[in-house]
Amino acid sequence: MADNNGSPQLSELVSFLQTLPEPHILCDRNYRIIAANDAYRASWLDQQEVVGRKCYEVSHRYDVPCDQAGEFCPLQRSLRSGQRERVLHLHHTPQGESFENIELSPIRDASGEIVYYIEKLEPLPGARSQAHAQGLIGRSPAFVRMMEMVARVAPSDAAVLLQGESGTGKELVAGAIHRISKRADQPFVAVDCSGLPETLFESELFGHERGAFTGATARKTGLVEAAAGGTLFLDEVGDIPLSIQVKLLRLLETGTYRRVGSPELRKAEVRIVSATHRPLAEMVETGSFRQDLFYRLNIFPIFLPPLRERGDDVLLLAEALLARVAAGRPLGISADARAWLSAYAYPGNVRELRNLLERACLLCDGDEIRPEHLPVGMQAGRPDLVPSHLAGATASRPALPAEVDLPAVLRSFRGSRKALAAHLGWSERTLYRRLKALGLK
Repeated sequence: MADNNGSPQLSELVSFLQTLPEPHILCDRNYRIIAANDAYRASWLDQQEVVGRKCYEVSHRYDVPCDQAGEFCPLQRSLRSGQRERVLHLHHTPQGESFENIELSPIRDASGEIVYYIEKLEPLPGARSQAHAQGLIGRSPAFVRMMEMVARVAPSDAAVLLQGESGTGKELVAGAIHRISKRADQPFVAVDCSGLPETLFESELFGHERGAFTGATARKTGLVEAAAGGTLFLDEVGDIPLSIQVKLLRLLETGTYRRVGSPELRKAEVRIVSATHRPLAEMVETGSFRQDLFYRLNIFPIFLPPLRERGDDVLLLAEALLARVAAGRPLGISADARAWLSAYAYPGNVRELRNLLERACLLCDGDEIRPEHLPVGMQAGRPDLVPSHLAGATASRPALPAEVDLPAVLRSFRGSRKALAAHLGWSERTLYRRLKALGLK
């Protein structure tokens, strides 16, 4: 499968791509697309011509490679490692932006040098249509890293532990794991572990037989049984009483459980996803959480970044959430309000952002949310609108992108683009977008 120079025959590679049912493209080392199979053209580009264009231009609409725009570039990774590489990217498609798994395989010539790459693209099922509608959206590096972990673990049956502050969207992420998994057509059952008293916890989780205790007038199916074949999401797992932790451990280790009041051992075929905002490792040390259960739940931990670490995602989320809470009203957000939303630290994370916008909708009589509709007053002479726990929240934050005279900064700054992004307190991706918008190199 090589020409006279020892390189793989292009015609044979192109023919091979056409036999593959998933979208594939063939690229050279300089990012140029040499061929695209019919599945790629039909699924992603709506018959647009892509051959001869750069892969980053087609997928991202960038004018530089991904690694120069604050992204992870699988081609550069593969050049360094010499092996197959896999990453998650947010791509432009005819249906809008969509997360896609990218698997890049190097093709070598007779001398062993990499000359081409075969790139496979695989969208995350429902990643845009459902997750976007529910607010699980973002472009920041922290968010994309989290979604890459979701994409890697979802197809397996491994137990997942979601860790993060309250309001970061742990149930949304658990739902995304379920939708991308092979169990997507089966039940997704969420259990609020903090809302169940110890006396009822075992019955709710495992069910009970008639007469098992006072008030048990009929047999009850537990949530484990209700989730059969699907996913059981244990929210705030750190609040599970110690007496119940040992029974949950048995479920995880043996796949079996007993209804309260029954000697019969029942089989459970469920995937466990748990979540907590509490420091389980510290709780293990103090004896308030079982060590063996922690290890069983923590097979694949995923950290959910707080909203204050997600940069421009705040405004993306604000626009998406506003469309949901505005009840059909065509509301926009003024530049001043957007500036405040970008600067605020959000101790309550995405949940707090949603509440702020819902309140603003009720206060706004026009067609644009302004600073006076937000709970922290930005007008002079209105200190009564500033709650004590938020006072000074914006004063200590770095300058907003809109406030920076970027051309002036570029004239005086000496250093790399990465160093400049760090100096400004932005991500490299944010800096790249600002430079591109201003037509600057």
